[in-house]
Amino acid sequence: MKILLIEDDPNIVSLLKRGLVEDGHFIETSEDGEEGEYLASMNNYDLIILDWMLPNKEGIEILKSLRKKNITIPVLMLTAKSEIDDKVLGLNHGADDYLSKPFSYKELIARIEAIYRRILSDGKNEVLINDINIDMSKKIVKKENIEISLTAKEYELLLFLIKNKNSMVSNGMIEQQLWNNEEFINSNVIPVTIYHLRKKIGKNLIKSFRGLGYKIEV
Repeated sequence: MKILLIEDDPNIVSLLKRGLVEDGHFIETSEDGEEGEYLASMNNYDLIILDWMLPNKEGIEILKSLRKKNITIPVLMLTAKSEIDDKVLGLNHGADDYLSKPFSYKELIARIEAIYRRILSDGKNEVLINDINIDMSKKIVKKENIEISLTAKEYELLLFLIKNKNSMVSNGMIEQQLWNNEEFINSNVIPVTIYHLRKKIGKNLIKSFRGLGYKIEV
């Protein structure tokens, strides 16, 4: 995912940036409220992680401004505020989720993955692409209503391509997303995984572009 982190605590920024990059995400950061709002307005992110208390402009005001501009990028708010009213305020103004400080990195990842699933499914438990149906809650894939057995990597690759549907996904992006924590992968592992995935879901869904990458067009 392409994530914008707007946070002024350098320790949190360093921790989250390192962890998220290691997990295969692309991260941009800002420690200033006004700059963060500008970046959020000018770029297409998959997720914004937004601190409440920021220099020059508070996170809640940034959130209000983005939603008034019809910018619907999912927002995960971070805050030291623990009052229920503050959480309700953030959610009422368009935050997709809320995380109180201090928090564990595992909890942050769980929240991000939940938002990621909602992005893929548009709030539904199922994703339908042509004749392929994916039950997100059960991780079941069906083609023409017949269940298909996918390996973990094939399933992850299919979801990654669907998330980026109609956009080119390079080998480098796939490697970073699916194999980023592994020291070495065989140069053929991506085309081989694509080959086996195509055999199971059909050859026409995933388009190949020599030297560029792959794309699901819908």
